[in-house]
Amino acid sequence: MAVAKSEEKLAYDWGVIIFMAVIHTAAICAFLPGNFTWTAVGVAVLFHWITGGLGITLGWHRMLAHRSFKVPKWLEYFFAFCGALSCQGGVIWWVGLHRHHHRYSDQPNDHHDSRKGFWWSHMEWMFYQVPAEEELPKFIRDIADDKFYQFLDKYFLPIQIALAVLMYLVGGTPFLFWGIFVRLVVTFHCTWLVNSATHKFGYRSHEAGDESRNCWWVALLTYGEGWHNNHHAYEYSARHGLSWWEFDMTWLTIRSLELLGLATKVKLPKMTKSLDRSYAK
Repeated sequence: MAVAKSEEKLAYDWGVIIFMAVIHTAAICAFLPGNFTWTAVGVAVLFHWITGGLGITLGWHRMLAHRSFKVPKWLEYFFAFCGALSCQGGVIWWVGLHRHHHRYSDQPNDHHDSRKGFWWSHMEWMFYQVPAEEELPKFIRDIADDKFYQFLDKYFLPIQIALAVLMYLVGGTPFLFWGIFVRLVVTFHCTWLVNSATHKFGYRSHEAGDESRNCWWVALLTYGEGWHNNHHAYEYSARHGLSWWEFDMTWLTIRSLELLGLATKVKLPKMTKSLDRSYAK
């Protein structure tokens, strides 16, 4: 009898394991004498917002993965580039896996199925070869042929190295360790909390068919992504914080872009009911 893919023993992805070990070890070195300045901490906070807020949350997630709104192509590419600076893999790969997660959320073939435990959904799943990658072509038809996204997909690590060199030239080892390594680790874990914590902690406003929950403290750390049950109920909505107390910084940014005439076709919950998952442009 054949063994289902979700039950197969997965092979380790040693490249990811070594990369994560190096980044986390280097982040600890930021606390050594000579590597700490408050200016460097400020740079880390600023780039956390640029790469995690504008890049991952607004750009890769709401703009590209869910097509919640449209902006001029130059601005779309800017947000996508900010996401590439988060060093969370290639943008095409990231968008494809995220769409796959929504299709199979908390089912056995969800690559970070929260029912396998907090740490599995938080980060352990990345330490293994991901069977879901075999299905990605059908989830990325709208962006797979874009030359700029192909460039970001292929060169996100050299881009990060170039940023590290720039940080060192501008601010020495404090900027290097805080602006690169600490910022990357914090941004990684904030992003991963959306996969783990918001499928374990918080309240449910909607029946979304999975374990997604609204978690206020994750929302604060991730610029609004913590209102995850709302998001899984209305995945195409540009606004995740739907109640007045659900603060959603990214929605405020999108709304500001809309008022400036830069964001168009902004989707809200009442507009998403009939949408399919074709991800067509």
